[in-house]
Amino acid sequence: MSRSNKMFGDNAFNLLKDLQRSSQTIPAFDDDGVRQVLEEIKAIFEENVAQASNYNSSGDRSLWPLLNYRHAALQRNKRCLLAYLYERMQRIKAMRWEFGPIIPSDIKPALCEPEVQFFNNYSKSLAAYMRSVGDGQGIDLTGNLRPPKSLYIEVRSRTSGTAGTSGHSAAHNLRYK
Repeated sequence: MSRSNKMFGDNAFNLLKDLQRSSQTIPAFDDDGVRQVLEEIKAIFEENVAQASNYNSSGDRSLWPLLNYRHAALQRNKRCLLAYLYERMQRIKAMRWEFGPIIPSDIKPALCEPEVQFFNNYSKSLAAYMRSVGDGQGIDLTGNLRPPKSLYIEVRSRTSGTAGTSGHSAAHNLRYK
């Protein structure tokens, strides 16, 4: 049994655990951890290719469970790595909504270059969308992220008249102030 068969997926699982345990907004990108997972994926794949060629030449069905086991380990590592990257992406999106279009200086060193590019592209896309909404005037969607505590809200009208609400038959008189 080779060294890579010992504990498949430990590195990938540790990436996820460390990210989940972090109390920071976003911890530093674990470049070494990601590299180790990718190397393990490559090693598993190469072992499977070698075993599959033996299987094809000999037709020995006893290799089939090992091939399936390694393939499942390879898939698990890929899923863990993708989950790690997806969770970081979600945290970067949340940072945009929380901090605005500029990455805070204390958080920027924790991001790798592709993540900074993702943040900037996401920020540009969000800004373009906010400019396009609201009859050409734009709406700042990042302003009030919490719902109002009161059940009643004040509505200001640009013109006087009546307005109805969807789902209700009552019309409300509006006065322009």
